[in-house]
Amino acid sequence: MPAYIARPVTVFPTHQVTTDQIADDIRHHHADHPKLGAILRIVANTGVRTRHFTRPLNAPTVAGSAGVGDRAAAAFGDALDLATEAARRTLATHHLQPADVDAIITTHSTGWAVPNLDIHLVERLGLDPHVRRIALTTMACAGGTQALIRAVDMVTARPRATVLVVAAEVISAVYNHADDQVEHMIYKALFGDSAAATVVTANPLGPGLRVATPDDTYEHVLPNSLTRYNGRVDAAGFHFDSTKAALTAADDVLPDLLKWLGADLVDFGVIHPGSQRIIDDTARALGLDAHNTRHSTDTLEQEGNLGGPSVLRILERTYTEPPTAGARGVMVAYGPGFTTAAIRGTWHA
Repeated sequence: MPAYIARPVTVFPTHQVTTDQIADDIRHHHADHPKLGAILRIVANTGVRTRHFTRPLNAPTVAGSAGVGDRAAAAFGDALDLATEAARRTLATHHLQPADVDAIITTHSTGWAVPNLDIHLVERLGLDPHVRRIALTTMACAGGTQALIRAVDMVTARPRATVLVVAAEVISAVYNHADDQVEHMIYKALFGDSAAATVVTANPLGPGLRVATPDDTYEHVLPNSLTRYNGRVDAAGFHFDSTKAALTAADDVLPDLLKWLGADLVDFGVIHPGSQRIIDDTARALGLDAHNTRHSTDTLEQEGNLGGPSVLRILERTYTEPPTAGARGVMVAYGPGFTTAAIRGTWHA
């Protein structure tokens, strides 16, 4: 029984922040940093031109000195608002009512909240109180793909189910001037806030990515990779750390991914925009050129690394210039530790 991923809807907050503004902010807060010149050059070359934050750059919970309690409350509240809007627009786009939703799968890792996004959305959207739920809370950048993998599993087990997938991240929560290592400065310029949602069903709701079976999904944890990317919490807020080994992490997992894909070539890629290098290295391994992965590059440039919602946003962009019917595609995302999540499918028109 195949599963069909319908057209996603992405929602962005109102505050657009340019890379030049972030460079000025770093220059202001770290004027005496011994590597300031190098940092500013790296920031300018991240491939990100603009991104959206839920709060202004100078807000206490972004570039200010708010503590972890205020940052957590702001991040979750803002993520919930974005997620609610994305879910409502998605249901409207596909002419669905809340009562039509049999299951909801959420992914969210910025901030902290119990109950999490799934419980809040049941109430806000007016979903059936018996709706099936899966809440992914620490998947971060791999979250969108992981949520879709779980949706494919659920539709396979329950072919009549309509599964709502919602990803939301307020990654501006880790924009913190207590972090002054070079990699921290890069993350200040790399990340953006958003939420995205889609619907997965056994019967297509229109054009979309067709996933034939759960065997067309892939999950992998790179051994001994716990510190390549990892989160940290202290009184000053949330922090995102990485080691030098993170730079080659995608290259280290691509051989295993290619083994799973097999000899069949793919025609297009939905590649998580963790960085321009990650897009380029993954595309090269898949035999794709810049045109085949342009939606990933455009997302990175115009909206930044969106974390979990990224692949949904790139898939949404793919609908604007859809592949030909039957074209083979693969969705790939990488997450902390170092994890890989992927889905292969064909374009249903």
